[in-house]
Amino acid sequence: MVSFKSLITLCSAAAAALALPAQNATAALERRSLSLTTSTTGTLNGYFYSLWMEKSGATMTDYGATYVLSWSSAAGNVVGGVGWNPGSARTISYSGTFSPSGNSYLSVYGWTTSPLIEYYIVENFGTYNPSTGATRLGSVTSDGGTYDIYRLQRVNAPSIQGTATFYQYWSVRQSKRTGGSVNTANHFNAWKNLGLNLGTHNYQILATEGYQSSGSSTITLPSNPNA
Repeated sequence: MVSFKSLITLCSAAAAALALPAQNATAALERRSLSLTTSTTGTLNGYFYSLWMEKSGATMTDYGATYVLSWSSAAGNVVGGVGWNPGSARTISYSGTFSPSGNSYLSVYGWTTSPLIEYYIVENFGTYNPSTGATRLGSVTSDGGTYDIYRLQRVNAPSIQGTATFYQYWSVRQSKRTGGSVNTANHFNAWKNLGLNLGTHNYQILATEGYQSSGSSTITLPSNPNA
C-alpha cells in the first residue's frame, strides 16, 4: 500500500517533470528575438547579427532573418544588420522598408582582412550620396541596375581591427531600391578587374547605416540562412 506521503512525493515529481518542457518552450520563444541597444555581435536563428554605434541612440530588434532598426541623431554613426560570418560571394535576396531622414545607406556591407577592406554595395540612400568625395573607377551592371564603383581611403578610422588606415570599396546603385537580389560575386569580380582586391572575408550583413540622422528600417532575409 502506498502511503499518502508517498503519493504527494510522486505528484510533486511529476509536476516538476511536466514543468520542464514548458520552461524550455518559454526559453526558446525568448531566443527568437533580441532587443539590442549597445554595440554587439552574435548569432540568432542561424543568422549573424551586428550592431555598432558611436554613441547611444539606436535600438535594433533582431528576429534572426528580420531586423528592425530605429535610430536618432544622438547615436552619431550607427550600423546594424543581419547576415553571415564569414561572408562570401553569394546572392542575397531581401525585402523590407527603409525610411531615413538625412544621411543613411541601405547596403550589403562587410569586411575582409589581409588586406583590411570595408565594402558597401549600396541599394538605397537618404539625402547624401555616400560616394561623394570618392574616386569613381567604373561601373557594373547587375540585378537589373547599374552601380557606380568607387574607392575611398580612410585614415585612422574605426575598423574591425581597431583604429586603422584602410580602403573602402563602393558599388552605388544609380536607381535606388528597397528589395530584390544582390549578386555579390558580380561586384567582387568587377572590383577585382579594376585592381580592387578583397582579402579573407570577415562578416557580411544587409545593413542600415545612419550618420547624424534619424529613421527606421525593417529588413527581411530568407528564413533559411543557407538558402
